[in-house]
Amino acid sequence: MTVCPIAVVAGCKKCPAFSICPLKGVLGDQPKSGETPAATAAKPGAKKKG
Repeated sequence: MTVCPIAVVAGCKKCPAFSICPLKGVLGDQPKSGETPAATAAKPGAKKKG
């Protein structure tokens, strides 16, 4: 869930504090450390194609 108001409006990468922000994986839209983009895209309970 994105809580940061800048990340909600523009996204983490466009934030002026992106390089120093310690919470971009917690409050922002960046994947948490150790997660891959594929893991964040697969939502629990989502129907699989096939």
